[in-house]
Amino acid sequence: MVKGLIFKILVVSLLLSSCASPKTFLYLQDMVPGEPYPVDIKHEAVIMSDDRLKITVNSKNPELAIPFNIHEGSFRVGADGSISTYSNASSLREEGYRVDVDGNIDFPILGKLHLGGMTVGQAIAFIRDRIVQGNYMKDPLVSIEFLNFKYTVLGAVGSEGNYNVSGDRVTLFEAIARAGGLTQKAKLDRVAVIREVGDSRQMYVADLRTKEVFNSPCYYLQQNDIVYVEPKYLKKDAEDRGWQIGTTVLSVVTAVCSVLWAINSYK
Repeated sequence: MVKGLIFKILVVSLLLSSCASPKTFLYLQDMVPGEPYPVDIKHEAVIMSDDRLKITVNSKNPELAIPFNIHEGSFRVGADGSISTYSNASSLREEGYRVDVDGNIDFPILGKLHLGGMTVGQAIAFIRDRIVQGNYMKDPLVSIEFLNFKYTVLGAVGSEGNYNVSGDRVTLFEAIARAGGLTQKAKLDRVAVIREVGDSRQMYVADLRTKEVFNSPCYYLQQNDIVYVEPKYLKKDAEDRGWQIGTTVLSVVTAVCSVLWAINSYK
């Protein structure tokens, strides 16, 4: 009977030692329900070297816009002066316009354009103004989309790696969620974003526990950002598991000794 009692106590001790409840992360701890918080609805990504952009020009008179859209296909001029298009390679649409190391693209009719460092809105206005100033058309409608918006997530997350997304409006929370969320080792107050700014790199640190993260310059990611979630301790997973096993064994041995001492005292 005593042996059975000891066995039961050992099993309970082992379960209590090794099956700790998972930690719950408390994001945005200082937000108040029902209280409004401003949103940066005007956020735009900045165009950088090696970006690939889909640039489309439209007009009330579609024929005038055709020469500016050769990446959408080829065009030809008929004997009567009419312009028509025909598709010759779908890959051209996928590649878009590559921004070179100097921040320039080669654009039909307008030639070399420097877009590096501009937001999407600024680049749209710049191209539209160049078309109007050249008297090519009076009412151009220009749109720009990123074809290769990418960022990297490292550190205490479920799945490290490079991520490519459509569009250019990605928040820090979305980036972490796409990477499998935070692990138990993550520091919520030490989430860093390393960003290319001009010819240098800058690091911003965000605290996911507070609403101030919404005002951080790294809340919305930019092209080529590196998100690094700092771990609480810098040990290898194997060492971590060894420490956990050792702690569990020590707890069980301590429980057994306590039980044996209690039995001997009872006798």
